[in-house]
Amino acid sequence: MHDPPRILAVDDTPENLEILRMRLEANGYEVVTAADGEEGLAMVRSLKPDLILLDIMMPKLDGISVVRMLKADVSLRSIPVILVTAKADTRDVVEGLDAGGDDYLTKPFEH
Repeated sequence: MHDPPRILAVDDTPENLEILRMRLEANGYEVVTAADGEEGLAMVRSLKPDLILLDIMMPKLDGISVVRMLKADVSLRSIPVILVTAKADTRDVVEGLDAGGDDYLTKPFEH
C-alpha cells in the first residue's frame, strides 16, 4: 500500500473526476485519473493503485470489460475495484459484481 493510499479514478466525464479528486484529496488520498478504460488499464499496470474507482459506461473500453481484464491478470486481481455508474438497476449491480467488481457506487455525487 502506498502512503498516502493511491486511488485511480477512471471516468469519461471530467466533472466527475474533479469531484472525486477534490473529495478524496481533502481526505488525504493521492488521486490519479484516467479519461477512459484504455487509459485506466494502462495506468493500473504502471502505477499499481491501492483502489480503483471505475465508471461503467465509457467509450473505447467500458468498465465491465476493464474489470474483467483486471481480475484475469494475476498481478492486478487483488486491487479492489469499486464500479461507479448512474445505472442503479439491480441487474446492472449484479452484472458489475459478477464481472469482478468489489462494490458499487451510484452517481450523481454530492459536492
